[in-house]
Amino acid sequence: MKQTLLGLFLLLMGTLPLMSRAQTLPPDAPRQTNRLELELQAYSSDVQVLAIPEDSTVVLLVEREPKFSGPSTYSFQKLNRELQTSWVKPLPVPERYYFSRLCGEGSMVYALFKDDFLSNKLWVAALNSRTGEIRTTTYDTKLTHEIYGMKALEGNLFVTVQIEQHLTVLLLSLRSGEFQFLPAVYEPLDSQLTFLADSAANQIKMVVTQTNGVKSRLQVKQISPQGKLLHSEFVQAESNRSLLTAQISTGDSTDRLMAGTYTLRDTRYSQGLFATDLTQGPTPTGSRPSLRFYDFLNLKHFFDFMSPNREARLRQRGARRLAADREFRLHYRLLMHDLLPSPEGYVLVAEIYFPHYRYNNYSFGFMGPSRLMNGPRSFDGYRTTHAIICGFDRRGNLLWDNTFVLKDVESYGLEETVRVRPMPDGRRFALAYLDENRIRYKVIDRTTPSSNDLHLPIQTALTPDSKEKSTSATQTGMQAWYGSRFLAFGYQHVRAPNWSGRDVFFINTVDFN
Repeated sequence: MKQTLLGLFLLLMGTLPLMSRAQTLPPDAPRQTNRLELELQAYSSDVQVLAIPEDSTVVLLVEREPKFSGPSTYSFQKLNRELQTSWVKPLPVPERYYFSRLCGEGSMVYALFKDDFLSNKLWVAALNSRTGEIRTTTYDTKLTHEIYGMKALEGNLFVTVQIEQHLTVLLLSLRSGEFQFLPAVYEPLDSQLTFLADSAANQIKMVVTQTNGVKSRLQVKQISPQGKLLHSEFVQAESNRSLLTAQISTGDSTDRLMAGTYTLRDTRYSQGLFATDLTQGPTPTGSRPSLRFYDFLNLKHFFDFMSPNREARLRQRGARRLAADREFRLHYRLLMHDLLPSPEGYVLVAEIYFPHYRYNNYSFGFMGPSRLMNGPRSFDGYRTTHAIICGFDRRGNLLWDNTFVLKDVESYGLEETVRVRPMPDGRRFALAYLDENRIRYKVIDRTTPSSNDLHLPIQTALTPDSKEKSTSATQTGMQAWYGSRFLAFGYQHVRAPNWSGRDVFFINTVDFN
């Protein structure tokens, strides 16, 4: 009897930590409130997800490959805020065209398709997500080009393209069916270009990096919805600093903040952040008194991705160099998000990444393979280590900074991983991304330290007693939606308790309170 009681006691003690972990989630943990499953497989379909914040809906563009032969079939599908299907509209795509880009403006959704053989031929489907009406337009631009991005403003599409060794913008007018390459934008291929469709100011705003290999400056261009250059100005630093890249805020000429990165000498790497109030303008000598610089060493949380000992050594080395009046150059690359408005001003989010290469350290000779000390290398994608989030006031003064350390994020193309939404109190911000079957997240409260290891499994059923389990997830992603909500989506294989399984494309609502 004593052994039985002892065994029961040990069993209960062994299960208590599991029970407590299941019941003691952090108070700011998100809830997965709604879920949609489509009976689709990754090898025979493709789904584009577009959140519509204006009316809290979602539009899907679903491509299904034929079972045997023939072209793929496409359809638009609208979901309400509970992820229930409102309607499905077939989209007859001309033969030889394949999907390229999707973007939205208000309740309008624009899908851009490209000819499989002739890159100069484009086809656009414009969907009114309120009514379900679809209009299509075909373009023959005459020039061969590669597409990089797309934005919409007042029913016109602005498509960044590469023509030979230059970047430019192709304006597609959906009302008239006409097109033009904007003469105001024709930059070398290695230029950095950020690109904002500002509906509040009714302008396209671009920030272009110009460099001679030693120093770099930024040029801000404001373009009308019809493609006319409205305003252009240069922003540069007088010291040994060079401005690398930047984002500009939304709004009219009375409130214009630009924030970005700067470097010391080497234009490949960032040394820190800068911010400037563009409404103040330059002095007669061309300098800008409003330029403010923030070295990464001066940020409180930038090096959170390091171990404490490594960070301490780096900061000590930097302090010694500065005390000796010598530069301490850092080597970081940043992918910047659009600036987010906040009650205090604006919030900047940027992801720190580095290119990764695979080395071929073997050669084959008469005696077989031999080891090389320095073999050829090939590009193997990007690794993202962490994301920084900083608050600025409307004059460019840094108010706070924090960091979200990421877990083994890899991608072949350079693209945003982390998604951001403000919390209901307006002070905190939720950051999240998908890591296979897990939602990794962090809630930022200015400079307050918090865990970088918080995560939740993607729920395959919204009932608490479900025994289902996701065994694999592919082509996953997240989008910021509305309020403090996100959309998590991708392909899953779900295993049920009776060992039966199903392959689905899922969408879950992720709600931060």
